[in-house]
Amino acid sequence: MHNAIFSHRRVTAAALAATAVLAVTAPSASADSAPSPAATAKAPAGDGARSICKREPKSEKRIERALNRLGGGADTLGSVARMQQRVDNAKKEGHTAIATYLDHKLTYRKGLVTTLQQRQKDLKDVASWCTANNNGAK
Repeated sequence: MHNAIFSHRRVTAAALAATAVLAVTAPSASADSAPSPAATAKAPAGDGARSICKREPKSEKRIERALNRLGGGADTLGSVARMQQRVDNAKKEGHTAIATYLDHKLTYRKGLVTTLQQRQKDLKDVASWCTANNNGAK
């Protein structure tokens, strides 16, 4: 009985190995004949102005919340000031690797503030455009 199980395992392992070799080396017929989803996708008909106008109020609130969080004090989770405090604490403790890691996160957060402020300005222009153009309706 033991030899039969061992023999069955060898046959199964050999069959799986052969299947893996064939799957890797055999060219796929479907890859050549079927077009990719990207090739069959249609080009956009417009610029999506209507949906952008529809989402503008929510986008404005989301950006405002993020800027408030980033601009909060050292006691605010996710703020630039809190991350700066963590960098300072790591340097004071002599944890140079941690300080470097946190400093890179701090740099990213400061850049995020600039990016969000620019988006906020752009979104104000979008809101004006939407008001003047019937919320993007044609």
